[in-house]
Amino acid sequence: MTLKNQDKMRQPVLFLPHGGGPCFFMEWGTTWDHMAAYLRSVGPSLPRRPDAIVVMSGHWETQDMVVGSAAHPSLIYDYYGFPPHTYQLEYPVPGAPAVAGKIRDLLRNAGMACTADATRGLDHGVFIPFMLAFPEAEIPIVEISLPKTLDAAGVMHLGEVLAPLRDENILIVGTGMTYHNMRHLMRPNAVSDARSVAFDTWLQGAVEARSDRRTKSLLDWEQAPFARECHPQPEHLLPLMFAAGAAGTDTGFRDYSDIVMGKALSGFRFG
Repeated sequence: MTLKNQDKMRQPVLFLPHGGGPCFFMEWGTTWDHMAAYLRSVGPSLPRRPDAIVVMSGHWETQDMVVGSAAHPSLIYDYYGFPPHTYQLEYPVPGAPAVAGKIRDLLRNAGMACTADATRGLDHGVFIPFMLAFPEAEIPIVEISLPKTLDAAGVMHLGEVLAPLRDENILIVGTGMTYHNMRHLMRPNAVSDARSVAFDTWLQGAVEARSDRRTKSLLDWEQAPFARECHPQPEHLLPLMFAAGAAGTDTGFRDYSDIVMGKALSGFRFG
């Protein structure tokens, strides 16, 4: 295979919206239909089937870096007040302890402390969107934590360290939401709705900029219009920094855009 063909077959890096709780598997009108359709398109859009997926979710925060190493990860139903059947959802996907070991080696070689957790399951920030994106539940998944000790620069560096996994046909994914102010999301109003659009428009411009400018903009995300209103806490945005770090100099672009409950939401792809 030529180098050009290898580049075409290299996995992209994704930032996927995970929706609200188990929203795709319950009655919620048409609110989440567009996002659901986008997530269903993800698997078929890849250049080839990944050998494994490494994912960071905004729903697994730890003090220090942890890698999930379970051979058969369970599911963590970390949402509350939803219909009983949503706590019976199944996604019997395998884990990838060998890939978890590679992650630990890469991190340690970069001087980053890391431990493995063979008991940790997959939180809803992973299994809910992946049930649509990869419904066969056959591609092994390794979830990594979001360390509370890392800022945007640290999380982006983490992505850079793990970028070599892409050359082994491993898909790198961050999941979260480009808007995550739950108080305003559940109570739409014209002012906060317009501010979400302003932030989302800025975010698109940042991601689609040349890679050096993209890095600078994303690291300064708090200076974006209404950034802290859209993200009072950054845990649902930081997985985008992880994805951008793993992307290297690959071009980024928005491949999903919607207005959900009045708020602008996006998904992004690099490469």
